[in-house]
Amino acid sequence: MAKLLLSLHVLAAVLFIGPVAVAVSMYPRRAKAALVEGPERATAAASVRLLHRITQVYALLGIAVPILGVVTAQVMDVLGDPWLTVSIVLTALAAGLLLFFVLPGQQATVDALDAEPAAAAAERERAERGLRLLPMTAGVFNLLWAVVTVLMVIRPGSTTGA
Repeated sequence: MAKLLLSLHVLAAVLFIGPVAVAVSMYPRRAKAALVEGPERATAAASVRLLHRITQVYALLGIAVPILGVVTAQVMDVLGDPWLTVSIVLTALAAGLLLFFVLPGQQATVDALDAEPAAAAAERERAERGLRLLPMTAGVFNLLWAVVTVLMVIRPGSTTGA
């Protein structure tokens, strides 16, 4: 049972967290292009909407990763191990970054693109403020997941001998 749960956990991480990591990384550059008048604006705006949707949907699906992880840890009897506790904390930090910084920052850009002409200037200013932090938060988000992945592979105190 542990091998099946571990396989599902890893598969969920690859299929659900991977697309979020890529979309979050690609978003700032496309958003900047979408907010500037020019020939690339329409294509960039479509990309921005798609990347935001991917981030939202796969973030929601990504909830399966920690759930499967906790169930797997319980079955493997490693729930109290320090490496797992650190992984859980880092996962919660990554989720917090996504929920409180990345998604609202992305939404601000989408709102600016969809704003009526009367409100467009204010929305654009809000979006540009949010875009200042998005590249950094995307990097930190991906770094947190990289550390969690390394902890899952190395597992201090592992009995695999690897």
